[in-house]
Amino acid sequence: MIEENEMQNEREDLFSKAVRAGKRTYFFDVKTTRGDEKYLTITESKRRFDNDQNRFFYEKHKIFLYKEDFMKVSKALNDAINFIETGEYPEDYHEEPVNDVEDGLEKWFDDLEKNI
Repeated sequence: MIEENEMQNEREDLFSKAVRAGKRTYFFDVKTTRGDEKYLTITESKRRFDNDQNRFFYEKHKIFLYKEDFMKVSKALNDAINFIETGEYPEDYHEEPVNDVEDGLEKWFDDLEKNI
């Protein structure tokens, strides 16, 4: 008999792709929610050395992307890559003041904490 946790893990992990890039590895994993909605996790993993413990460890940073955001994130990534390669701004480019972005994030985290 399969344990519920094993079934959950089997259901969640649908696809995985690793990209090695120098000292970093990026993992692109497609998973599913309990409601069978697919989403993407992007994990950056860097090997680091802990001097106190005299051993290596992996530092990880993870981003979760949901279907409703794929097109917006994809467009922003493509615009940024195109700017790096060509120096050209996209036609719809408008610079958002850093303070507006930070204020929006702070409000979002405040709202999230209220709902927990």
